[in-house]
Amino acid sequence: MPVIVDILTRYSGRFAAELGIDLRSGPEARQRWFLAAILYGARISGQLAARTYRVFAARRIYTPEAILAQGWDNLVALLDEGGYARYDFKTATKLLNVMGTLTARYQGSLERLHELSESYDDLEARLRALGAGIGPATVNIFLRELRGIWTLATPPLSFLAQEAGAHLGLWPPGLSPEAALEALARAWQAHPVPDFDPADLEAALVRLGMELRRQARKTR
Repeated sequence: MPVIVDILTRYSGRFAAELGIDLRSGPEARQRWFLAAILYGARISGQLAARTYRVFAARRIYTPEAILAQGWDNLVALLDEGGYARYDFKTATKLLNVMGTLTARYQGSLERLHELSESYDDLEARLRALGAGIGPATVNIFLRELRGIWTLATPPLSFLAQEAGAHLGLWPPGLSPEAALEALARAWQAHPVPDFDPADLEAALVRLGMELRRQARKTR
């Protein structure tokens, strides 16, 4: 299907890959993406979130141990360096709380958190229980890129991807997130693209969905 090739060409695949993270490479990569997903989850531009992640990654500050060792003041400074100033105090507190809970409950291991989960709903609940500020948006950002990697990473299709898919004619408007996700899987099965997978298509649709929202705001 030319439209699938076109959107992957224009918008690329996973956000994690754009940050140089190969999510299939192991637990450390998933921990790096978890930090990035927390940064992407705030009401801030994706460009600033990516830049801030790179500030942390350049110093290898992405494990719970490394983040907790920074303390609040150093985390604020790192967030400011990345341009995250609007949410620096709040996010520094969030990172300390989340990584502290991850350490206390799961020995600092997201893999253990996943292994102990009994269903998608349980996995989502465990992630959200790590701390205030880990809401549905952050969980969806984190887990949608782990689709096909973690067994229980099966979040519903985000509304941004739903809108974009309907805009492209991949499915009719008004579908439920579950029905839209099934339609995406069918479209991919019929027209797979080498070197990509359905999670890459989903990420590309999210990017298109954000662009459509920006265009709509400009015309108001």
